[in-house]
Amino acid sequence: MNQEEQVKLMGLWGSPFSKRVEMALKLKGIPYEYIEEDVYGNKSPMLLKYNPVHKKVPVLIHNGRSIAESLVIVEYIEDTWKTSHTILPQDPYERAMARFWAKYVDDKVMLAVKKACWGPESEREKEVKEAYECLKCLEKVLGDKLFFGGETIGFVDIAADFIGYWLGIFQEASGVTIMTAEEFPKLQRWSEDFVGNDFIKEVLPPKEKLVAVLKAMFGSVTSN
Repeated sequence: MNQEEQVKLMGLWGSPFSKRVEMALKLKGIPYEYIEEDVYGNKSPMLLKYNPVHKKVPVLIHNGRSIAESLVIVEYIEDTWKTSHTILPQDPYERAMARFWAKYVDDKVMLAVKKACWGPESEREKEVKEAYECLKCLEKVLGDKLFFGGETIGFVDIAADFIGYWLGIFQEASGVTIMTAEEFPKLQRWSEDFVGNDFIKEVLPPKEKLVAVLKAMFGSVTSN
């Protein structure tokens, strides 16, 4: 791979959005250079150059050109590198459904969980119920499949990385319980299989560090 063809990823160590891109690159077997970005401090000239619109990570740089937004990047990776591991299904309907549920995770699930864990006390019961219902919807979609797309990790699994790893950390840091193995046996089994995959495990951030950072940023409900 010559200089022009090098793949670079600008990311943040604890971000599920950045990790989505790393997961896709690892599953595809694409070598890349990782560049940690301080998005909460002084944003680098490189970040401002390659993502002048949103000025946030992740940003993938390939052939000197940049692509932003995690799921857009994952689709770009799938379309650019044809390897034995396919992330998106070939069937147009199944492909559309994968995009639909990935967007559901972004637009509904992640927001609901964050509000449930660290929203106003007066709204907590309502927000926990909302997050619970969102997860129940995904439990039904997953069904008895090993992964959301079938036998291998695909687009929806990568989009749902937050549920597989970060949700448990959010619950521990906040003291709020949303998902349990008893209530969500299929999602729990999926989470274990997902984070247990060697390629996925390789890019996950340290749990203890994430818990500490979240407690410092948002505090714990049980400590209030």
